[in-house]
Amino acid sequence: MTAERVNPPGLAPPVGFSHAVVATGSRLVFLAGQTALDDGGKLVGDTLPEQFERALGNLLSALRAAGGTPADLARVTVYATDVAEYRVQASQLGRIWRKLAGRDYPAMAVVGIVRLWDERALVELDGFAVLP
Repeated sequence: MTAERVNPPGLAPPVGFSHAVVATGSRLVFLAGQTALDDGGKLVGDTLPEQFERALGNLLSALRAAGGTPADLARVTVYATDVAEYRVQASQLGRIWRKLAGRDYPAMAVVGIVRLWDERALVELDGFAVLP
């Protein structure tokens, strides 16, 4: 895939995301929502950063199994049960993102929700990637 991250000067500087991603490739990979489930289906982690790290790791595992890398991500949506807490933890979540996925940021959004499928889940990530 070739990806052009577009961050026009008329918009606020992006921190931890790109305003737009122009992707060209031949395969689209749609990634299902991932929470902090372990390989046995048990939710792990009590804090937002712990759950975010596991959910992002799960998303990237699915992407790698489909033949992609974090740089192939074109779009990620984060669903958070507490957006205020997400903002408080933003710098730590950013460090987790950079550790697992690097600095090629996709277009992203954080959406506040009432709850997730598993009542203990604090965050879920889904997205899509464009592969060569």
